Amino acid sequence: MTELDDATRTELEAAAFRRLVSHLRQRTEVQNIDLMNLAGFCRNCLSNWYREAAEGKGIGMSKDESREAVYGMPYEEWKNRHQGEANAETLTAFEVARPRE
Repeated sequence: MTELDDATRTELEAAAFRRLVSHLRQRTEVQNIDLMNLAGFCRNCLSNWYREAAEGKGIGMSKDESREAVYGMPYEEWKNRHQGEANAETLTAFEVARPRE
Protein backbone atom coordinates (compact mmCIF):
# COMPACT_ATOMS: atom_id res chain seq x y z
CA MET A 1 0.00 0.00 0.00
CA THR A 2 1.11 3.52 -0.71
CA GLU A 3 2.57 5.34 2.27
CA LEU A 4 0.23 8.13 3.30
CA ASP A 5 1.01 11.08 5.49
CA ASP A 6 -1.27 11.55 8.49
CA ALA A 7 -3.18 14.48 6.97
CA THR A 8 -3.92 12.62 3.74
CA ARG A 9 -4.98 9.47 5.61
CA THR A 10 -7.31 11.55 7.80
CA GLU A 11 -8.81 13.22 4.70
CA LEU A 12 -9.43 9.83 3.07
CA GLU A 13 -10.95 8.40 6.25
CA ALA A 14 -13.21 11.45 6.61
CA ALA A 15 -14.33 11.14 2.98
CA ALA A 16 -15.12 7.45 3.46
CA PHE A 17 -17.08 8.23 6.65
CA ARG A 18 -19.08 10.97 4.90
CA ARG A 19 -19.87 8.59 2.06
CA LEU A 20 -21.00 5.86 4.50
CA VAL A 21 -23.25 8.33 6.32
CA SER A 22 -24.68 9.56 3.01
CA HIS A 23 -25.30 5.99 1.89
CA LEU A 24 -27.12 5.14 5.13
CA ARG A 25 -29.24 8.30 4.85
CA GLN A 26 -30.34 7.20 1.38
CA ARG A 27 -31.00 3.59 2.38
CA THR A 28 -33.74 4.30 4.91
CA GLU A 29 -35.34 0.93 4.23
CA VAL A 30 -32.38 -0.71 5.95
CA GLN A 31 -33.33 -0.86 9.61
CA ASN A 32 -30.82 -0.39 12.42
CA ILE A 33 -31.66 -3.81 13.87
CA ASP A 34 -30.83 -5.40 10.50
CA LEU A 35 -27.49 -3.59 10.45
CA MET A 36 -26.78 -4.78 14.00
CA ASN A 37 -27.67 -8.37 13.13
CA LEU A 38 -25.52 -8.41 10.01
CA ALA A 39 -22.63 -6.09 10.81
CA GLY A 40 -22.61 -5.57 14.57
CA PHE A 41 -23.11 -1.79 14.31
CA CYS A 42 -25.82 0.62 13.24
CA ARG A 43 -26.49 4.32 12.73
CA ASN A 44 -26.72 4.82 16.49
CA CYS A 45 -23.30 3.21 16.93
CA LEU A 46 -21.85 5.61 14.34
CA SER A 47 -23.40 8.56 16.14
CA ASN A 48 -21.97 7.34 19.46
CA TRP A 49 -18.51 6.98 17.92
CA TYR A 50 -18.83 10.46 16.40
CA ARG A 51 -19.76 11.94 19.80
CA GLU A 52 -16.91 10.08 21.52
CA ALA A 53 -14.45 11.44 18.94
CA ALA A 54 -15.76 14.97 19.51
CA GLU A 55 -15.45 14.57 23.27
CA GLY A 56 -11.90 13.25 22.78
CA LYS A 57 -11.11 16.60 21.15
CA GLY A 58 -12.75 18.52 23.98
CA ILE A 59 -15.88 19.30 21.96
CA GLY A 60 -19.09 18.90 23.90
CA MET A 61 -21.78 17.13 21.92
CA SER A 62 -25.09 15.68 23.03
CA LYS A 63 -26.48 12.34 21.92
CA ASP A 64 -29.18 14.20 19.98
CA GLU A 65 -26.59 16.34 18.19
CA SER A 66 -24.46 13.38 17.18
CA ARG A 67 -27.51 11.43 15.99
CA GLU A 68 -28.64 14.35 13.86
CA ALA A 69 -25.15 14.49 12.32
CA VAL A 70 -25.54 10.85 11.23
CA TYR A 71 -29.28 10.71 10.46
CA GLY A 72 -29.45 14.10 8.75
CA MET A 73 -32.47 15.03 10.87
CA PRO A 74 -33.56 14.69 14.48
CA TYR A 75 -33.60 11.04 15.50
CA GLU A 76 -37.27 11.05 16.53
CA GLU A 77 -38.21 12.43 13.10
CA TRP A 78 -36.20 9.70 11.36
CA LYS A 79 -37.83 7.01 13.52
CA ASN A 80 -41.30 8.34 12.74
CA ARG A 81 -40.58 8.46 9.00
CA HIS A 82 -38.55 5.31 8.49
CA GLN A 83 -38.39 2.89 11.41
CA GLY A 84 -40.63 -0.14 11.14
CA GLU A 85 -41.52 -2.80 13.65
CA ALA A 86 -39.05 -5.67 13.90
CA ASN A 87 -40.53 -9.13 13.55
CA ALA A 88 -39.99 -11.90 16.10
CA GLU A 89 -37.27 -13.57 14.02
CA THR A 90 -35.29 -10.34 13.74
CA LEU A 91 -35.63 -9.65 17.46
CA THR A 92 -34.45 -13.16 18.31
CA ALA A 93 -31.45 -12.80 16.01
CA PHE A 94 -30.63 -9.49 17.72
CA GLU A 95 -30.73 -11.06 21.18
CA VAL A 96 -28.28 -13.71 20.02
CA ALA A 97 -25.93 -11.36 18.15
CA ARG A 98 -26.08 -8.14 20.15
CA PRO A 99 -22.92 -6.89 21.81
CA ARG A 100 -22.63 -7.72 25.50
CA GLU A 101 -21.00 -5.35 27.93
